[in-house]
Amino acid sequence: MSDPTAASIVSTPPVEQPTGVGAPADAGVPENARREKPRGLLGDAWRDLRRKPLFWISATLIVVFVLMALFPSLFTNGDPENGTLTNSRVEPSANGWFGYDVQGRDVFARVIYGARASIVVSLLSVLGTLLIGGTMGIIAGYRGGWVDALLSRIADVFFGLPFVLGAIVILTTFNGSGTSNSKAEIMALVSISLIVLSWPVVMRLMRSSVLATREADYIVAARALGAGTGRIILKHLLPNCLAPLLVYGTIMVGTFIGVEATLSFLGVGLKSPVVSWGIMINEAQNYIRVSPFLLFFPSAFLVTAVLSFVMLGEAVREALDPKLR
Repeated sequence: MSDPTAASIVSTPPVEQPTGVGAPADAGVPENARREKPRGLLGDAWRDLRRKPLFWISATLIVVFVLMALFPSLFTNGDPENGTLTNSRVEPSANGWFGYDVQGRDVFARVIYGARASIVVSLLSVLGTLLIGGTMGIIAGYRGGWVDALLSRIADVFFGLPFVLGAIVILTTFNGSGTSNSKAEIMALVSISLIVLSWPVVMRLMRSSVLATREADYIVAARALGAGTGRIILKHLLPNCLAPLLVYGTIMVGTFIGVEATLSFLGVGLKSPVVSWGIMINEAQNYIRVSPFLLFFPSAFLVTAVLSFVMLGEAVREALDPKLR
């Protein structure tokens, strides 16, 4: 005899199974989010920056200043170094948009050409500061122990030097009266003095970032898998510690433009025949009442350049810091 229970089980039609196993991985995710690719820190920062009017305003001004430094002939055909005494202190007009200085030189041409010295000195100083300070900070933070203590004490020594006074001492020693340095040598001396006095700040900043990152899980995993020190620093530590340096470096460019102008105004920085905003302000200080335009135009360009880099740095800081979003 056959078992009716077994027969009913055999004759029952099979239930169709869904073609996929389980729910999709992106179930419940909005359609526009499914199409977007995963973004890293820089991708999120760039997406946030594109929405900020402050970023576009500052970036546009910086591009203009960079073009002035690289290609000044695009903005003026005037001679920034030679003039005619018959044009001495002639006020702004159609022939000279910004007027003429005491020696009859075109102020507009000098303002345009003055961007080159200020921006080149500040960029060289920032690159040198980030390179030296960042390297020392990575070594101190990653190695720790006596290496960290030694480098920190060296940085403390430079921290004790007043910035402006230290720059004056260095530049007076190597660029004082009686020296015959070329334009390139003068600019190099100013850059070196700024690097020597500012690298400890970058070193401290990078050191703190490395200390907060070196015990992360991915660093420990890379070390356990046998990765060398160089690979861990270049592939893991450096990319995750660059955000604070990018922000500080952007702001520092504007700061160094102002510092260079201050040193040139005091007569210890850039000197003639170099054309610089600080030199122009120094030459115009005795004619503020009778010819205020000699002081106004270089000062306006200097303030605008400093503010442009500072505003860009603030926008980048807000974009790279998730806590400020």
